[in-house]
Amino acid sequence: MRLLDDWLQTYVEWASITEAPGIMHFWSAVCAISGALRRKVWIDRRTFKWYPSFYVILVAPPGIVTKSSTADLALDMLREIPGINFGPDIITWQSLVTAFAESCESFLYGEEYYPMSAITIVSSELGLLLNMQDRDMVNLLITLWDGRKQLGKRTKTQGRDLAEAPWITLLGCTTPPAIAENLPRLAVGGGFTSRCIFVYREQKERLIYDPSQEVVNEDWQTVRQALLRDLEHISLDLAGPFTETPSAREWEKAWYEDLWQHTYPECSSPIIKNFLGRKQTHLCKLAMILSVSRRDSMVLERADFETANEMLLSVEPDLEKVFALIGKSEATAGAERLVEYIKRRVTCYYEEAYNEIHSLFPNFSEFEQILAGTIHSGKVRLELNGQGRVLRYVGPNAVEGPPLGTVLPQNVNR
Repeated sequence: MRLLDDWLQTYVEWASITEAPGIMHFWSAVCAISGALRRKVWIDRRTFKWYPSFYVILVAPPGIVTKSSTADLALDMLREIPGINFGPDIITWQSLVTAFAESCESFLYGEEYYPMSAITIVSSELGLLLNMQDRDMVNLLITLWDGRKQLGKRTKTQGRDLAEAPWITLLGCTTPPAIAENLPRLAVGGGFTSRCIFVYREQKERLIYDPSQEVVNEDWQTVRQALLRDLEHISLDLAGPFTETPSAREWEKAWYEDLWQHTYPECSSPIIKNFLGRKQTHLCKLAMILSVSRRDSMVLERADFETANEMLLSVEPDLEKVFALIGKSEATAGAERLVEYIKRRVTCYYEEAYNEIHSLFPNFSEFEQILAGTIHSGKVRLELNGQGRVLRYVGPNAVEGPPLGTVLPQNVNR
């Protein structure tokens, strides 16, 4: 029945003609498989069930890693699968319930039909899709991720909308400044953000000026058709609970004990610690995706859990960067942006640095004050060459740049 040995691996290799980091392609592909499976598969732990739903947020500076194109590349493929329902462009509590009610259907497993109301949502700008100040909406997303059994709302004019077995996967894109602007500080690390997979990158993985030049023959389109064919097979033919091999259960048990006896207690970051609190759920949901990416057996193997853990470890170190700007003053945020700009360039001219953050600080004296602070902090040095004033990054992890000129005293106005 299958054309590919590993759907996720093939997809990431197929999508590598773009500049986006492979990890963003991986998590976008996870959402594609998740959207294909919907609520048709699960892990049964007696007192609760895990379904393979995800909230994946791609985070990067504007225009750097083509976040929107990366998300669309995967989800456009999902749009070609029969029976997949996509949610509204703007989420409100009411619109979401209505979307669930309109997507009600049932699927056959064994000799029984099971209801589900499944939708997939993709947004090129998360802030336009979701109002994080709306507590009712955020609380609803929390309960949906946990596997709510029923959802309904009543209106005076239209009666009652009722959705059986609602399910949602969300793939969104945003930037660190947008997160700082739209996300309340108290929400960081809380119920909603700890249920999200934030995938942060600030650099292109490769430079490709024209992706069409990377396709040297018809293989690219052939592979896309194979990906589409297997994704449709996953969507139509897989249903029911997963089982685990004894080796997988042994590995998960040891991993779980280590998580709560060592990793969680020893973690000093509140943001990462909140993520760790839900890491077992993330692990098991991702293990389901990895399993169906490779085979139809509906069996979770040790390798599925090991790979899932590796992919979760790959996003953990950057969680603090995602929320770094929240609660900071404009001056502090501007200083960090300035330092990051100079760090990327290694060296740049004074005027270039000013143009970088001019929109934030049109008053030149404010810029000078911020720059003076970065110089006195020891992260930036001011030099002089025949072309003018030069700023050089000399802070942690500095890269040795060309000798441009004479070091000036710490006086920005010179």
